[in-house]
Amino acid sequence: MKAINVGLLGIGTVGGGTWTVLTRNQEEITRRAGRPIRITAVADRNLDLARGLVGDTVKLTDDAFALVKDPDIDIIVELIGGYTTARQLVLEAIANGKHVVTANKALLAVHGNEIFAAAQKQGVMVAFEAAVAGGIPIIKALREGLSANRIQWIAGIINGTTNFILSEMRDKGLSFDAALKAAQQLGYAEADPTFDIEGIDAAHKATLMASIAFGIPVQFDKAYVEGITQLQAKDIRYAEQLGYRIKLLGIAKRKANGVELRVHPTLIPGKRLIANVEGAMNAVLVQGDAVGATLYYGKGAGAEPTASSVIADLVDVTRLHTADKHHRVPHLAFQPDQLTDFPILPIEEVETAYYLRMRADDKPGVLADITRILADLGISIDAMLQKEPDEGEDQTDIVLLTHVAKEKAVNAAMAKIESLDTIAGKVTRIRLEELNG
Repeated sequence: MKAINVGLLGIGTVGGGTWTVLTRNQEEITRRAGRPIRITAVADRNLDLARGLVGDTVKLTDDAFALVKDPDIDIIVELIGGYTTARQLVLEAIANGKHVVTANKALLAVHGNEIFAAAQKQGVMVAFEAAVAGGIPIIKALREGLSANRIQWIAGIINGTTNFILSEMRDKGLSFDAALKAAQQLGYAEADPTFDIEGIDAAHKATLMASIAFGIPVQFDKAYVEGITQLQAKDIRYAEQLGYRIKLLGIAKRKANGVELRVHPTLIPGKRLIANVEGAMNAVLVQGDAVGATLYYGKGAGAEPTASSVIADLVDVTRLHTADKHHRVPHLAFQPDQLTDFPILPIEEVETAYYLRMRADDKPGVLADITRILADLGISIDAMLQKEPDEGEDQTDIVLLTHVAKEKAVNAAMAKIESLDTIAGKVTRIRLEELNG
């Protein structure tokens, strides 16, 4: 049977991994796909680098726009990243009748609705398993494996850089800055780690998972995003003493009045499997009404793990290449005309439990004032930790865990507590999720 010809845009880490795995496992992949899948053209600005990897076996060019118009190419694999040129290339490929495989979560989180609509109109597929959680097949699980379920919530450790940093802070007692430096030295963090440590990368991925889980358009601009830069080692230590670990989670929840879509540091009970995912690993916990909780764990980045997902998409597209375009698996799991405008809830409407840490004068009546403020706003306390003052100090840390409360009530309580003469500075607030189904 005629081979499927693939044009590869970008042959950096993931592109190189895709070439290596596809070459090494060619026979196995052909048996699965039903026909050979071959990279026949590569576009990269560094032609010497590309030639050093693939030799003279494929067509090489530094003109990506010429490649996406090449009539001999069936599938375009976009691995250059970014929002602008990548968007133009993907839309041009679609306009030229090419299927697209991409690992570009930022592109799809911001421009996904436009791209999916263009692909639907042209009758081509856009596959993006590698865009979320690297080698973990979470997109396929949500889109196909769990299609019988009404998905209730998703909680994921979906950024390996931040998970490594938090693991180092917990295991070694490092400050955030020291843990970030260690991550950069080991190659887990970029020289400019902003997208990772500020939660933006995780929010891109959470946005895509929420759309597939709940059948809503991609709405990255409405996600609440909070990174880990303000976390202190003492909070990780206090959480541990209370039986919790802190992870940066991407969370999407179906509620009666809308969808919660948020990324932030989160306390998780230490006994949960996902709380014990350490280092640069990823994990996604999905709660469905029929299946209950399912956990997906593995490498969230790297050349060959991500290539595994890219090639899985190539196999899927190859299998469905000649299928009736109206009966393919929809991009966002639900038929395009069945997506709903279910709103993304503002963070003030979110309901969860909270960890609150405050620096307070060590004298009678302070705790009573704090608990009275919380009670007046309908917030009940689940647990408390009060440290003895250091020698010579007249202030101490008070840590409270609340039961589930609405964010706007907690915001009001924090403002009132901070206004007390007996409280120094700001209240530290970290959200808490039991993740018990």
